[in-house]
Amino acid sequence: MKKRESRLDRRRRNEMCTAYLFILPMFLGLVVFSVVPFIQNILYSFRKMGTFGDGTFIGLKNYRDLLSDETFWLALKNTAFYAVVGVPLVIIFSVFLANLLNKKMRGRTVYRTLLFIPAVTIPAAIGILWRWILNYQYGIFNWFLEKLGLPRISWLGDVEYVRWSIILVVVWSMVSYYVIIMLAAMQGIDSSYYEAARLDGASNRQMFFKITLPMLTPMIFFSVIMVTIGILQIFDFIYLMVDRDTLSYTYSMSLVTYFYECAFNKSSMRGYGAAISVVLAAIIMVITIIQMIGKKYWVRSDL
Repeated sequence: MKKRESRLDRRRRNEMCTAYLFILPMFLGLVVFSVVPFIQNILYSFRKMGTFGDGTFIGLKNYRDLLSDETFWLALKNTAFYAVVGVPLVIIFSVFLANLLNKKMRGRTVYRTLLFIPAVTIPAAIGILWRWILNYQYGIFNWFLEKLGLPRISWLGDVEYVRWSIILVVVWSMVSYYVIIMLAAMQGIDSSYYEAARLDGASNRQMFFKITLPMLTPMIFFSVIMVTIGILQIFDFIYLMVDRDTLSYTYSMSLVTYFYECAFNKSSMRGYGAAISVVLAAIIMVITIIQMIGKKYWVRSDL
């Protein structure tokens, strides 16, 4: 009996060692490419960096300078705008489209394929595509406006429209990925719930709000966190779509865009750029913690 138990213990230890060996490359990659650079970035934020990587310790000066930096506050305001407007739109459209695609209809496979295209398209291609679509002279949006007898709009050159144009592209690019997630969650709901509801005379609308939506709350919660983090780090669409030498670039700049300008285009401000990235990381952490705390008030775990 003891030999059998020792043999089982040895087998468990071997399985655990094998599992850890499989995890080790990912863990080392996480440490080398995420943890170490993040710690190094925090250290840089307390220094004034030189051209060749040297620098002098200046304490909290970079953080104090942020408080009086108008461009930083504008970038923070823009980032908040993208998150407040973009996150609800992505979630609402994702749930709505997933619910449509979950129903039996003609051409459903074609619709799914067309909807999933943005999810497999690289952001650079999306940014360049929408830059042409929103082009003032040749863009298809302005072509439609002219056909309707309306004046052209400088979607990416006018400070009143540029942020909304960025939101449009962000939502369009992110929705398809989260439709896939929501659709998978919907297909995992037990059909017996709907059968029982139909026997009680429930309408499709009632079944959606009483069954589908409550059972989607765990996936919606996950999506809200991921979409929030993604939008708070928005950079590529702004950089690719808006001309850097225009006023609209400044008025659409996000925190990550401003970090890039300071850390990569101005070698003497790399420490300042590091401080911006630390502030952004702190904001993301605080928002995520708040969302985790609020999870118990609206996420249904009893279904």
